[in-house]
Amino acid sequence: MAMTTTTTTTFFHSLLPSNSYKTGSVSSSFVSVPSSSSSSLQFRSLVSDTKSIYGRMKFTGNIRRVSVTVSAAASAEPLTVLVTGAGGRTGQIVYKKLKERSDQFVARGLVRTKESKEKIGGEDEVFVGDIRDSAAIAPAIQGIDALVILTSAVPKMKPGFDPSKGERPEFYFEDGAYPEQVDWIGQKNQIDAAKAAGVKQIVLVGSMGGTNINNPLNKIGNANILVWKRKAEQYLADSGIPYTIIRAGGLQDKEGGIRELIVGKDDEILETEMRTIARADVAEVCVQALQLEEAKFKALDLASKPEGTGTPTKDFKALFAQVTARVIG
Repeated sequence: MAMTTTTTTTFFHSLLPSNSYKTGSVSSSFVSVPSSSSSSLQFRSLVSDTKSIYGRMKFTGNIRRVSVTVSAAASAEPLTVLVTGAGGRTGQIVYKKLKERSDQFVARGLVRTKESKEKIGGEDEVFVGDIRDSAAIAPAIQGIDALVILTSAVPKMKPGFDPSKGERPEFYFEDGAYPEQVDWIGQKNQIDAAKAAGVKQIVLVGSMGGTNINNPLNKIGNANILVWKRKAEQYLADSGIPYTIIRAGGLQDKEGGIRELIVGKDDEILETEMRTIARADVAEVCVQALQLEEAKFKALDLASKPEGTGTPTKDFKALFAQVTARVIG
């Protein structure tokens, strides 16, 4: 019996096409074998992207019914993923993680300047383009399977700040680089281009605090950055593209993988003492979101417990499963 089952499993693999599907697994399967010395075996395997494989072969054996499940993950082609904002502090980490997992991903990056491209050591797979110009980003998006958006307007500190005098710094945004242009128009351009290119998933990294119009972040440069970020999130959710929206807490330049991550919604986490998270942990959640069905159509707040408390998060499937809402909230 064991020997026959092994043969049957090998038979399943032999009928998979050499250019296996990029995602999903061959599941289910029913095999019915009449009791005869030389009988016809027919099976039908359903693949997650709704395509089917049919096969018919001769098989000799006495088994009347065998049920087999075969994973196609091992032979799946790597996903081509574009990271926009790849020159930023969090974007660099996501891009690096994808590069390190070359068996699973083909990494691309989009940066705003040639200096940023050189900084991350990018060659042909790193594109230079301005997200405010839809035509400029089109070449980077063509042919990708997934998009990770890590672009954001960045305020600058006004000169003359003297902390020794107890002064508070003042910030401003450069002309044309306000949140409205970057976090709304720039992200809208990316979503539109991705939809036109047939991208299968978008992971968008934003910030917690968007439920409160009086959040201090909105007052930086009087630019309402969270308002524009939230508008882009809603646009993504309405696009029809499978999405994962990650609203990160205060970002820290610390080691990742050593804290217990927590998820929430509606800025509830901001009412606790656990309002920060390492950039490396945000990056890992982005990468995991590209691989798990539980992450799709989810918008979640993300932070972590202090180092040394709780259990470091390893089961990302369970983490995403904690979020049940499939709508913006």
